[in-house]
Amino acid sequence: MRKIGYLRVSTEEQRPDRQIEGLKAICDEMHIEILSAVSKTRPVYEGVKARLRSGDVLVVIDLDRAFRSAAEALSEINLLSKRGIGFRIANFGFDTSTPEGYFMLTVLSGMGEFERRILSRRTKEGLVAARLRGKTLGRPKKLTDAQIGEAITRLRSGDSNMSQLAKELKVSRSTLSRALRSR
Repeated sequence: MRKIGYLRVSTEEQRPDRQIEGLKAICDEMHIEILSAVSKTRPVYEGVKARLRSGDVLVVIDLDRAFRSAAEALSEINLLSKRGIGFRIANFGFDTSTPEGYFMLTVLSGMGEFERRILSRRTKEGLVAARLRGKTLGRPKKLTDAQIGEAITRLRSGDSNMSQLAKELKVSRSTLSRALRSR
């Protein structure tokens, strides 16, 4: 029986250290995936799942690291169970192969989905409130209005070309081009 750890972080900037520390003592091997939970495909997860054999146990630190919704969690765990593969959530001490463990899994996955939906709603409400307060959302502009105006003047006069201006302004040609089109 092998205990295979599946770890996921959403971005390159996020560190899987907490998950690694939590799983290293109980897993024979660990596989880390770096992509958002909403991604349509999860190649590392699919690869791990394909390699699991009867008697193996798939281990995650928290339920939300492996599944996007309660329905997906229950469906995937049922499919694993039919193949004779166990499932363990390291931060919870229960066995999902027992009726009690499966019940707890159902409750936890429902609570996790509820939490994600509440967080999503709060985020959307916060964005609306910020817009109403006049906040500009998104990535800050790389060029000021003055820089764009100067670039237009210099391009029209033939004093500079796009490549020279982009280099001077320390932006890519495409960034400069987009800024000019927005005027």
